[in-house]
Amino acid sequence: MSRSLNLQWNILGALLIVAFGFLFVTVSSRLTGEIGSSSNPISGMTVATLLLTSLVFLLIGWTAPPFYVTALSIGAIVCIAASNGGTTSQDLKTGFLVGSTPKYQQIAILVGALASALVLGPILLQLNKSGTVYIPVANNKDFSFPADYKANPDNFEKDGTQPKVEKLEGAQAGGDNNEYYVLHKTTPENGPAGRYLIDKQTNRPVYLADPGINGIYDKRPDGSSVQKFTAPKATLMSYIIKGILSRELPWGLVLLGVMIAIVLELSGIPSLAFAVGVYLPLSTSSPIFVGGMIRWLVDRYLRRKPENKKMTEEQLVAEGDKSSGVLLASGYIAGGTLAGVIFAFLNLSDPIVARLKGYEDWSTAHNPFFEGPYSDLLGLIPLLILTIVLYMVGRQWLLAGRKRAKT
Repeated sequence: MSRSLNLQWNILGALLIVAFGFLFVTVSSRLTGEIGSSSNPISGMTVATLLLTSLVFLLIGWTAPPFYVTALSIGAIVCIAASNGGTTSQDLKTGFLVGSTPKYQQIAILVGALASALVLGPILLQLNKSGTVYIPVANNKDFSFPADYKANPDNFEKDGTQPKVEKLEGAQAGGDNNEYYVLHKTTPENGPAGRYLIDKQTNRPVYLADPGINGIYDKRPDGSSVQKFTAPKATLMSYIIKGILSRELPWGLVLLGVMIAIVLELSGIPSLAFAVGVYLPLSTSSPIFVGGMIRWLVDRYLRRKPENKKMTEEQLVAEGDKSSGVLLASGYIAGGTLAGVIFAFLNLSDPIVARLKGYEDWSTAHNPFFEGPYSDLLGLIPLLILTIVLYMVGRQWLLAGRKRAKT
C-alpha cells in the first residue's frame, strides 16, 4: 500500500474532518449552551461521522484494513472537537452569568484541553495495560491454528520498517522475558481475531494479548482476577466501520432501529434515551435508573415546597440542579472513577499483584460479600446505604446545616 494513503497524508480525511467538525461543533455548542451538557448528542454525531466517512471510503474503494484506522481517527477528531465546542459554550455561558472575563476563561480552556491531552492518553494506556491478559495459545481450547500456520511478515506491526518487537508487560511480565513479534489479526481465519505475540524463530503464535479495555478474559493463567473496562460505544463504532468497509453491515437491523426510533418519537418517547438503555448492560443502566428515581423524588419534594409553587418548569429544574444531592452524586462519580484508576495502576506491579491475589483468596474463603451464594444480594447493602444517603442529602436532611443556619 502506498504511503501516500496513510492517515498523515490523507487529504480527503482532512477535508472530512473540517466539514464534519464545522457542522457538529456548531450543533454541540448550540445545544449545550441552550439546554446543557447532558443533552449534547455527542455519540450520535460521532456515529453519523463514522457512517458518512465509511460510505465515502467505500465509494472510492478505500476498504483495506488500514483505512479502518483512518475512519476511526476521523470520527475521534470530530468527536473531540464537538465535545470541546459544547464545553466551551457551557463554560462561557456560565462565566457570563457569574461575571467572569471571557479572555481568561479561554486561556483556562486551552490549558485544560492541553493538560487533558497530555495526561489522559498515558492513563488510558496504563489502564489498558493493567487489564491485559496474555493467554497461552497452545493451552487454550478456543484456538485452532493449523500445524503449518506461519505468520505473514507483511501483517506484523511495524516499528519503522522492521517488525515490532514486544515483551510481556504488567503482572505477567516476570514470568516470561522473551521478545516477540506483534501480529494484529483483523479476521477470524486461522483462529480468533486479536493481537498476538509471535515467536521470532518459529513464527508460531505464543500468546493472545487480550486487552484491558473491551477484553473478554478476566482471569490470568495463575487464576488471579483482572479488572476489565467495558466500552460499548467503541464496540458499536468498530462494528460500523468494519461492517460498511467490508460490505457486511446488517442494514436490515439498522433500518429496523431507524423505524423504531421514528415510532418512539411519534409516541413522545425520547428515542436516544431508549436506545442507550437498550444497548447498555444492566450493570451500568441499573445504577443510572436508581439515581434517576432519587432525582425524581427530590424534584417532587421541591415542587411541594410553598416558595416553589409559583415557579415555572424551567425554574424548578434549575432549583433541582442547585441541590446538594447533585454535588454528592458528582462526588460518587468522581470517587468511583478515581478508585478504578488507582486499582488499575496497582495491577501493574508484580509484588502488589501478588498481595492483591492474597487478599482475593482470603476474601473468597471468608468474606460473604465477596464470594458465595449470597454475595450478589449482600453487595446490594452498600448500594442501598449510598442511595439512602443521597436521598437524605437531596432532601437537605444531611450536610445542610450551614444553609439552614443562614435561612
